[in-house]
Amino acid sequence: MAKEWILNGANMRWGLTRKNKVGAVAELIRKCSPKNVGEWEAYYFENVHSRNDLEQLGRTLFIKITEICQAEIKSICEQDCIDFIVNLVINRTFDSYQSEIQTIYGQLEDALQIEVKPAPDEWDRGYNVDFYIEINNSYIGLQIKPAGHAYITQIINELEFQKKTHQKFTAKYGGAVFYIISITEGKKKSIHNPEVIKEIGKEINRLRSL
Repeated sequence: MAKEWILNGANMRWGLTRKNKVGAVAELIRKCSPKNVGEWEAYYFENVHSRNDLEQLGRTLFIKITEICQAEIKSICEQDCIDFIVNLVINRTFDSYQSEIQTIYGQLEDALQIEVKPAPDEWDRGYNVDFYIEINNSYIGLQIKPAGHAYITQIINELEFQKKTHQKFTAKYGGAVFYIISITEGKKKSIHNPEVIKEIGKEINRLRSL
């Protein structure tokens, strides 16, 4: 298993089985429509690349692992490992947190002028709610989805299930649940459906008037 992990990692790093190296294999095998692996092997070696071509890629992979990777591993000291773990847990976690704040807390709180809080785990699991807004002992739920999610069949079915959990949330906590669609533009995330901010504002006003 460890050997497979090393081989796969090195192969991905140097792209030795990318389309430009071995051909568009996913498309080619559909074109071949083989009944067994032997038919696919014969078709590939006759029409795409020779066995020698693949063996040469294997030899290249061997050189990358035994020369470059081995030299890099030898250059790693104990302090490098300590620094990596500390940086991953502290600095990168903080950077992700700041990004989340800028995306969710920053944009929503700035637009609505109200505190937005992360939902407890039981709300996430039971009601599919990621964040919430508290108004007069009632709660508005917010769920974050990536742009384009509604066009995936599996997620469309998931949305039907989530709709029921959102209805249960509203019945118990009084406020509606809204989807916030997140889109990435470069390195920055932004709200893809800004019109939802006005809808949330109306729900805030409704709960305040109760």
